[in-house]
Amino acid sequence: MYLEISNPMDYYVALYIRLSKEDENEGPSESVTNQKSLLTEFVQQHRLSVYDTYIDDGWSGTNFDRPSFQRMIADIEAKKVNMVITKDLSRLGRDYILTGHYMERYFPEKRVRYISLLDGIDTGVDSTANDITPFRAIMNDMYAKDISKKIKSVKRDKQRKGQFIGGKPVYGYKMHPTEKNKIVIDEGAAPMVRRIFTMALDGMSCRQIAAQLNAEGVPTPATYAGLPVAKPGPYTGLWSSERISDMLQNETYIGNMVQGRSVKISYKSKKCLKQAPENWIVVEGTHEPLIDAETFRKVRMLVNSRKHTRSRTYDFLLKGLIFCHECGYPLAVLNRKNAAGEDVLYFVCRTYQRFTKAGVCTCHSIKEKTVTDAVINKVWEVCKAYLNPAELLPIAEKAVVEAQEAKNHETEIQVLCSKIDSLTANLDKMYLDKLSGLLAETDFERIYQRVRLERSGLEEELKDLEQQKASPIPTKEWAKELVQRFMDSAFTSRELLVSLIERVELTEDKQIIIKFRFREMEAIS
Repeated sequence: MYLEISNPMDYYVALYIRLSKEDENEGPSESVTNQKSLLTEFVQQHRLSVYDTYIDDGWSGTNFDRPSFQRMIADIEAKKVNMVITKDLSRLGRDYILTGHYMERYFPEKRVRYISLLDGIDTGVDSTANDITPFRAIMNDMYAKDISKKIKSVKRDKQRKGQFIGGKPVYGYKMHPTEKNKIVIDEGAAPMVRRIFTMALDGMSCRQIAAQLNAEGVPTPATYAGLPVAKPGPYTGLWSSERISDMLQNETYIGNMVQGRSVKISYKSKKCLKQAPENWIVVEGTHEPLIDAETFRKVRMLVNSRKHTRSRTYDFLLKGLIFCHECGYPLAVLNRKNAAGEDVLYFVCRTYQRFTKAGVCTCHSIKEKTVTDAVINKVWEVCKAYLNPAELLPIAEKAVVEAQEAKNHETEIQVLCSKIDSLTANLDKMYLDKLSGLLAETDFERIYQRVRLERSGLEEELKDLEQQKASPIPTKEWAKELVQRFMDSAFTSRELLVSLIERVELTEDKQIIIKFRFREMEAIS
């Protein structure tokens, strides 16, 4: 095991030691104490001068941004070290690309001799052990990849069971004091979360809510949690409209566990990619809700209604609801002075505004107040007709049928969830069989592709059913309540207007088309 060093006085040695959580499972032989004892014995036998000992405890071999490793590299650059010794090659790293870079390029260029004791590697002499070093590095990389797959599978299973595996719960929650992987309400932050939802329900935009909280000096979630800031900037410690929007649409606040919103590119990289909402893992009813479901639904509807507008200056009742009938794009709003010098808002087609010379669309210019008054009057007429008892009778009968269909959807959803869970369990079992050698690689790939496609099809079917289930059923009581509340406060309540109207379209000849969320009201109009 021990190598010969003919001129020990010429070397200034760096003893490098690394231990990760995965290495701890291999037994005490991998411990820091054991590695240090082995390296110390070697340098003493060969009368080598140790410049420093570098220890990275708890760091993965796939990551080379380790603090002590980088400190050792800095000492090499400063020419304080010209020999590096590790217990084996995997202590240096498990990424075969970067391990090869340091062994075959970096160390030779810096005239640093590298020795791996158990592998018999010594870059200072010609040896057959050096020739097979790339293969050892690949094997170490494959080991790290296999460990990563197993850990990822375990985490994914916990996520599907609704167990929290993140580092920090969302603002308003904290880790359960006794139960692992469970969250509970944080009474210190909960009132602020409820207040933010109330402000949104009152019609305030995300930007307005953020500005209000900043004016009051309310600590942001990161500040409240005491999280360190890597690179402080001019907006550090301030609420943003994006933060507010994310909170208002996070189902965690209604008792659902939402995870898998981002995934790591690979086990070799820290970078994460955001996932589309349909790929998130959402498990319902895992913890106590902070916000009731009806409030959450209304707030989400309000937030989504503003996604169609880019205006940051003017607020108006139809914001995010009004579109060009010809091109389908949202109408923009402009401020113009009238003859008396008063500010007057006008709707114009955004497509025409951006591509005037191309003649893609027409101006559609009209006063905002003219359109708003016309919409309010039309909705008022429809609401009055809708409250007619004779008109409500067939609606109530239809609502009973739709309610029965919703119950049928619930049964189908349960059946699909059961099938998906069964297929997922089969995939996990097949993977374990492949690792243990019970299932050949070719058979695994063939069966895996077939089962995965079958599960994807069931997940698409489940998504469609859940969307149908989530669609509001216009029952007689709910519709009457909305209509009556709108007629009582139509000119001041944007919440009710958004609840009744899906969109308003303005034609080239200034005709107004209103599309209601309730099909029965659409028929009356």
